[in-house]
Amino acid sequence: MFEFHADRKRYFDIQVDNATKYVLPFIEKVFPIKPGMRILEIGCGEAGVLKPFVDRGCTAVGVEFDLVRIEWANVYLKDEVEAGKISFIGKDIYLVDADKELGGKFDLIILKDVIEHIHNQPKLIAEMKRFLNPQGCIFFGFPPWQMPFGGHQQICKNKWLSKLPYYHLLPKSIYKWLLESNKENVEEMMEIRDTGISIEKFERIAHETGYNIINKTHFLFNPIYEYKFNVKSRKQLPIIRSIPWLRNFVTTCVYYLIQPK
Repeated sequence: MFEFHADRKRYFDIQVDNATKYVLPFIEKVFPIKPGMRILEIGCGEAGVLKPFVDRGCTAVGVEFDLVRIEWANVYLKDEVEAGKISFIGKDIYLVDADKELGGKFDLIILKDVIEHIHNQPKLIAEMKRFLNPQGCIFFGFPPWQMPFGGHQQICKNKWLSKLPYYHLLPKSIYKWLLESNKENVEEMMEIRDTGISIEKFERIAHETGYNIINKTHFLFNPIYEYKFNVKSRKQLPIIRSIPWLRNFVTTCVYYLIQPK
């Protein structure tokens, strides 16, 4: 098993490959990516997801509040930064002055493994319309909260807690006690619990904030598992996809592309 984040350059390369093989083709099923487009990624990390778009002739902006990850992004994409093809903003997205700092509107906004960490998700999703060009789209990729590791327990220091599925679904008081008893980062884990999002909640927010869902894919095996566990990506069975709530427990990742109505 590849331990994510232990090797930053390897993780960057994985994100580049994953975006090339899965994210770009998913988007282009309904929304062709063309040279000259402007792309914004919220929570860009080291910006591996953005590189394939830049390689296709797009101009990109990455927003990331973890300044260390921005430093690495500037290293890995040094040539692209110097050529003016990509730039970075080291801030929480809620603190970014969109009119002054983003340099204009975008054709595509990307949130990959990010929306499940965002507070007040309806507010952000609604406000992103202001960043979009006419007919622009927003891509989301995230793990449903109820899936086996939807609590991101893989980041726990305790060996058995990091590998134990579903216990993040315990009642809040019991879950907190379990984390405290094992000296885990309770604040971080409880924050993830508070912001976790289900398939139904995401779709409801999208519709209530004025978007159409123009493409979606639910995965039994997350595409990133190809790199982490050497398990090939597999889409969820249609019969499971069609059963609300139940699908959250056995769907490890979903991709959505939405567009303002």
